[in-house]
Amino acid sequence: MIAVIGGGPAGRYAAMRLARAGKEVCLAEKNRLGGQCLHYGCMVVCALNDIARMVRHAESLHRMDILDDVCEIRFPQLMRSLGQVQAQIQGVLEEETRQSGVKIMYETEGMVEGREVFLNDEAVETEGAIIATGSHPNIPEISGLERGLAFTPHTLSMMRSVPAHLGIIGGGVMAAEFAYIFSVFGSDVTIFARSTFLRDADPFIRKMAQKELEAVRILEGAKVSGANGEGGSIALEFEQDGRPSTMDFDALLIASGLRPSSECARGIEKGRMGEIVVDDRMRTRVAGVYAAGDVTGPPYLTPVARMEGIIAAENLLGNDRRMDYTLIPRSISLANDIAYCDTGSKSGTIANVSAPAPAGSGSFWHVPERYTGAGRLTLDPSTKRILGFALVAPGGSLVASYMNEFIRLGFSVEDLQGLMEVHPSTDGLIPLIRYASEHFKKNRNGKA
Repeated sequence: MIAVIGGGPAGRYAAMRLARAGKEVCLAEKNRLGGQCLHYGCMVVCALNDIARMVRHAESLHRMDILDDVCEIRFPQLMRSLGQVQAQIQGVLEEETRQSGVKIMYETEGMVEGREVFLNDEAVETEGAIIATGSHPNIPEISGLERGLAFTPHTLSMMRSVPAHLGIIGGGVMAAEFAYIFSVFGSDVTIFARSTFLRDADPFIRKMAQKELEAVRILEGAKVSGANGEGGSIALEFEQDGRPSTMDFDALLIASGLRPSSECARGIEKGRMGEIVVDDRMRTRVAGVYAAGDVTGPPYLTPVARMEGIIAAENLLGNDRRMDYTLIPRSISLANDIAYCDTGSKSGTIANVSAPAPAGSGSFWHVPERYTGAGRLTLDPSTKRILGFALVAPGGSLVASYMNEFIRLGFSVEDLQGLMEVHPSTDGLIPLIRYASEHFKKNRNGKA
């Protein structure tokens, strides 16, 4: 029997792969299938962002005198309905997992001590184990937060109304996405970024995100030191540019990233953040014990977790598979999808070409605002190869996987100049590919 501990994306995909290969698999899950993605992360953002985008479109149409009124959000009903849909998705995941042959053990605490595996404190014999226990919110060491003065993505379902003034602690993707959602819902939102807002993002990505967060106050280099409050009023103490300040909020949201949930693993090497150390085959230093997903540390992305789970299962089955982190497409969900990826290569000369994205479904009525998103390609001028892309558009994330594969396969703009887009489409990358190909041809012929 193989024990998989954790029923999130990594654990579930690993368990199903093993079961389909004929292995007896026990999937131990102490709460619910779906993990961080379904219950606190991706799906929550998708659900709330769908509503925010609808409200934003309605507001634009109202300003143009096309709609009489802008709809009002019934926030308690929104959160109840969100939970109901999550339960439906969980049911689908459970059926899919069981049909693959996996035995699911709910309310089961898994523990690995070296090579020994325990389920609810009972030792079990296994031919291998995969630890996929995910992650939990990273709570900064700020005085007052230990008293429960702030929400996290894990406790957001307890929020009863849209706060008039919301402070968000964190400056990454999670903070940006929740800031957009609540600003559209009607909150006056302030982001407290300890360093640069979206510091790991390309300047183009950061600029586009800031444009879509024009209604949000973003304080960079803001070091929050304390929170005090009672009766629904919270005073947040912080320092910016060496000057201490205080701002009052109705609610706080901690969106400062994640930390690996590796408490179930003992006698296994861990890193500085508590992440389980693995190699590119997802093996720990203990023979027969693997780990996958958020418990192994960043980048904390669902597709990465799924792939890591598959890689762990394949190697446990004796198939040599390695995880490749070179190219990972990403997206930030704001008014548009901000999708992007690049090789990370800084050597040699690069060329960037960019242009506004074309109007289409989801952006047509924003033409009067002179903003339909944008596309950008990063190219190697000598080989015409595509090194990276960014697309800010409705549905921009839908094309990211394919563009990522073009980069991985080494395609040039000349290889792809025959691509024909579906029209109408908000994909601004295909016109850029054509433009870049023609530009290089003119340069070669000495006409530009």
